[in-house]
Amino acid sequence: MQKRFVSIWFRYLVTDWLCIRKPELLHVPFVFATSIQNRKVITAVNSIAEADGIHTGMPVADARAMVPVLEVFDDKVDRNVKLLKAIGEWCIRYSPIVAINAPDNLVLDVTGCTHLWGGESQYLHELISRFKSRGYYIQTALADTVGAAWAMAHFGLNGSVIESGKQAEALLPLPPTALRLEMEVLERLHKLGLYQVRNFVSMPRSVLRRRFGEGILQRLSQALGTEEEPLSPIHIIEPYQERLPCLEPIHTVSGIEIAIQKLLDVLCQRLYKESKGIRKAVLRCYRIDGRIEQVAIGTNKATHHIPHLFKLFQIKISSIEPALGIELFVIEATKVEEISPSQEALWLENAGQNMEEVSELLDRLSARIGAECIHRYFPEEHFWPERSIKLAVSIIDKPTAIWPTDRYRPTLLLSKPEKIEVSAPIPDYPPMTFRYKDKLHYVKKSDGPERIEREWWLDPGEHRDYYQVEDQEGNRYWLFRSGHYSDTATSDWYIHGFFA
Repeated sequence: MQKRFVSIWFRYLVTDWLCIRKPELLHVPFVFATSIQNRKVITAVNSIAEADGIHTGMPVADARAMVPVLEVFDDKVDRNVKLLKAIGEWCIRYSPIVAINAPDNLVLDVTGCTHLWGGESQYLHELISRFKSRGYYIQTALADTVGAAWAMAHFGLNGSVIESGKQAEALLPLPPTALRLEMEVLERLHKLGLYQVRNFVSMPRSVLRRRFGEGILQRLSQALGTEEEPLSPIHIIEPYQERLPCLEPIHTVSGIEIAIQKLLDVLCQRLYKESKGIRKAVLRCYRIDGRIEQVAIGTNKATHHIPHLFKLFQIKISSIEPALGIELFVIEATKVEEISPSQEALWLENAGQNMEEVSELLDRLSARIGAECIHRYFPEEHFWPERSIKLAVSIIDKPTAIWPTDRYRPTLLLSKPEKIEVSAPIPDYPPMTFRYKDKLHYVKKSDGPERIEREWWLDPGEHRDYYQVEDQEGNRYWLFRSGHYSDTATSDWYIHGFFA
């Protein structure tokens, strides 16, 4: 099969990218510039600035003299390459082979792909319309060679399709620049009056080599198809996913367990070699009736321990309905983290095992009762009770502060204090009774007040006077009055926590 290539030229790559993020620049002349030898030089222009005569390589001072309202943004090194790589990865849906041709071009090997879009012309039309909808202006062409496709994308009609074997005819009227020649070679060609490819393509190769070097012969051969041009395609990192098709539909629990075990064996072996572990994983079961059954697990610590992961999935098997049977199992690790082996003490028995056992126990509990039911907290260096604790992300996290022990604090703290009705002597006595959730509590013992000032640099408001109280049933609560007692206004009281 004759190979076919598509060249995509992003004429305004960087400026289109900025317009997508800042739509207000769509009708404004602007450029990107960088410092070269102590002066600002333009590296990219948008279509409006280009229409005003501004071009890349021009000093910013000269450009602003021509267009006083010109906007200038600082360029970053390799920004265009990073953009091309990201766009190229997105283009994998159109071809499995996508290569970057810096500074503003992508090359797609579309051999055997275009029929999926109804033909080569429809294929290019799809690319042009899709990129236009995303905010990028592109020029494309399709030919037998990378060189011919690149030349027609830059110097031919947008969406040109060169018939197979007709690239030589298409190249003849184009300027020498279309062959991607070096600037010195182009200057020599122009001095000799060779302004089109047809003027020198039929010259003897020895003459061209002697006058212009080996480079022009290589570019001609690549464009005409007598020499293959190598590509360096973008490689997408494969997802951590394994598939297991079934010869016969699976209906039983034991069959599902065997499938999970086989998938975990392969996936965890790969993770082990890469020193990585699973934090989140999903099992998808494709039934023969077209429905998909799905279960997910999570771990507190990255792991590739197969028995532990199998137990977590085993807990969820009861929620899978095989119905007429499952024909395909797919397991995917949706979140993967590096595993750094912890240093262990050689002289301790079972050294380093406690943390692993606790982590696996928490994983199994989370799978049964839900991860939202298990929390681990760290102290935060704040006086205000709501800000004095934070939730740990995983079991391997370490606190950045120590728990204060000079004051008693409740074992359960409400995320938001709840208002209560209180009867209390004045001015700084603890309450005698309080009503919480329609139940009246009689205070038998109390301690306080403990005044906690609001962190005024974070938010304004009143201080709080906290009391520890015990009701007639022996239950202990953490109550507070907001602000100072006032003779003219009723003080607001709140419940904020519960003691063990």
